[in-house]
Amino acid sequence: MLKPEIEDGETRIVDPAFRADVLAGLSLDPKAIQARWLYDHRGSELFEDITDVPEYYPTRTETALLRETCPKVAEIAGKGRAVVEFGSGSSAKTPILLEASDPSAYVPIDISGDFLRASADALRDTFPALPIHPVEGDFLKPIALPESVRNMPKLGFFPGSTIGNMTAAAGVDLLRAMRQSLGEGSLLLIGMDRVKDESILIPAYDDAGGVTAEFNLNLLRRINRELDGDIPVDTFRHKAVWNDNLARVEMHLEALDDVGFTVCGQSFVMKAGETIHTENSHKYGPRDARLLLRSGNWTPVAEWTDPKDWFALILAEAKPVRPAP
Repeated sequence: MLKPEIEDGETRIVDPAFRADVLAGLSLDPKAIQARWLYDHRGSELFEDITDVPEYYPTRTETALLRETCPKVAEIAGKGRAVVEFGSGSSAKTPILLEASDPSAYVPIDISGDFLRASADALRDTFPALPIHPVEGDFLKPIALPESVRNMPKLGFFPGSTIGNMTAAAGVDLLRAMRQSLGEGSLLLIGMDRVKDESILIPAYDDAGGVTAEFNLNLLRRINRELDGDIPVDTFRHKAVWNDNLARVEMHLEALDDVGFTVCGQSFVMKAGETIHTENSHKYGPRDARLLLRSGNWTPVAEWTDPKDWFALILAEAKPVRPAP
């Protein structure tokens, strides 16, 4: 439960998990804050803007791939499953799957409640006969689904290569949490971005128009607004780098000068060039992707890629776990 605090006669809501993660992350050396906190309402809006910039290939590539493959997914999955989308955001790609799969219900799950409800309302206009049950929550942990869909067969949906925001260990934990949420016998359609040339990757996360930079810097503004921070945002710049050893694009907020600031009454200092690590986007080769899914107790049953082999959609099944080979 979010805790209300009173300051100057005004009540503001403080998320204790956000406060704890930010204070812990700023105390690290090097500093790092979990990527999920980039997605407040404004951050979610900015991410949707990112998906439209010319350099950001994943959304266009995956959307075209979904249009081609969703009828095949529906053929394998069969009709009448409840579609459960993890980290639904604007649900922009969701209609492609819903139109092809003829679901019994749709359950979008997202941490940004206002954004979630607005997106659900928009989908109700498009699919007036479809029961839609939005769930506000952190899908990184097992989610209790609405009672009305618990006994339905389920098709999980996790597009956008969001799994790439996590380390391999965290990704395995997430996949196991999804399996627990959906149940044995469920299917999961997941998008994974492939490894490609750095000249393609870096512009996708540092676009010329500065939308991704604004998305990253919004985290500092959120800290100032919600956690009584006084971070001089103009002293920081967005930075995207390719870490070849870990096969990931990293996003950082780099201090341009020596700087000191406070958050929740605690003081922090950073030297010029020091960064706050805010997000990773891991890229997966075909074998890596399948191994990750199997480690999370999901068995790949079908896979599709675009003509350039830039992006993959994998359909996996939560089969009974074997105690031995």
